[in-house]
Amino acid sequence: MSKLSQRLSQKQILSPQQILQAKLLQLNNVSLEEAILTELETNPVLDQEETDKEEKDERQDNVLELSGDDDEYEREIYIPQRKETIERPQAEEQDFIETIIKQLDDYNLSEGDKVVAEEILWNVDDRGYLATEMLLIADRFNRSEEEIKPILHLVQRLDPPGIAARDLRECLLIQLDNQKDSCAYKVIDQCYDLFSNKRFETIEKRLQCPEDELSNAMKIISHLNPRPGEGIRFTKDEIVVPDLIVRKDNKKWVVQVNDSGMPELKVNPDYMAMMEERQHIGTDARHFIKKRLDSAQWFMDAIRQRRNTMTRVMHSIIQRQPGFFNGNIHDLNPMKLQDVAEDIKMDISTVSRSTRGKYADTPFGIFELKYFFTDRITLNDGREVSNHAIKRRLKGIVDSEDKHSPLNDETLVERLKEVSFPIARRTVAKYREQMNIPVARLRRTL
Repeated sequence: MSKLSQRLSQKQILSPQQILQAKLLQLNNVSLEEAILTELETNPVLDQEETDKEEKDERQDNVLELSGDDDEYEREIYIPQRKETIERPQAEEQDFIETIIKQLDDYNLSEGDKVVAEEILWNVDDRGYLATEMLLIADRFNRSEEEIKPILHLVQRLDPPGIAARDLRECLLIQLDNQKDSCAYKVIDQCYDLFSNKRFETIEKRLQCPEDELSNAMKIISHLNPRPGEGIRFTKDEIVVPDLIVRKDNKKWVVQVNDSGMPELKVNPDYMAMMEERQHIGTDARHFIKKRLDSAQWFMDAIRQRRNTMTRVMHSIIQRQPGFFNGNIHDLNPMKLQDVAEDIKMDISTVSRSTRGKYADTPFGIFELKYFFTDRITLNDGREVSNHAIKRRLKGIVDSEDKHSPLNDETLVERLKEVSFPIARRTVAKYREQMNIPVARLRRTL
């Protein structure tokens, strides 16, 4: 006989306002303007506020300094400065995660499941792996981990397959999902630890497969993608409009949100008056107006929160990258999304939304915010350096080599050791591929 029991638990659930804030935060300037115009068309209680030039000029005089209140922000008309030292605007790039999210439209997902799927994707790190626990995502939507596992299963099989995997083994198994009877799948599924330690003789005995079959399985596995987050970039023939403007004023860095061109929103006072005079409207009309007023207020609050969050993220980046903002644009400290999340006391998915596809106009050029995030490499002497610094040194070595006799990866390892960068050969090969530097034989010239 089943027994009734009562249990008290505490869960964090995303409210409709928080979901709206998350959606607007991930938009760049162009997409945000489209969202605002759409909201103006669909919500009758919203009006576009007419702001005269004097009011705009007055707002431009109010700047936000790093020592200021986090809730403050300032907006300014973006006027590109034509200086030789500033890079030309870069071609706009469609964000990798956004291209994957669009694939969800091909599936018959409920609105709730689609929001969960998007939340999973926004918690993916630069390598393509899920950077948070599934239990935490489930709690935000007041669902169990078992309930959202089918959604994770679907997301992991989008293109590229293996995205949002929780570890390398799961990532490889997903890519072999349609080859479950193959030797390659069995190696990863049943003998992953042996495979990681290259104990091929033991794998042969355990799986009872001949040497040539195992050799073919190794070739198949070697062609899988261990880092599905390093996706293809889709370039548009458009000019980037920076989302943030960073300038130095009296030895202090000033951060400005570049959204002054957006329509100013306000609530139509006629609808407010109708709500106050309740006796003149019916119950259904009153409920409709109340719902629209709440929606309008949430939308305007979400835009304000977007400005505040992006400003705080930029503050943290400036504080953690002093070398860059002192003029050496290649002097980057190791920094990851979690570092900024801890600085501003927000979730890592919020930082991810704030930085993906967003650009900052600095005195040294226009840079994607993702540029400031680099992996941390620990050297033999205990020092921690950015992989950006190692890549620059590696590129310098390759650029100065004798093209009649280019350096192979083993020699590049030795050259990097000479300049205090002792890293493994496979790391050199990985960085070389990321920078589109071909192998030595293809760099040779007559």
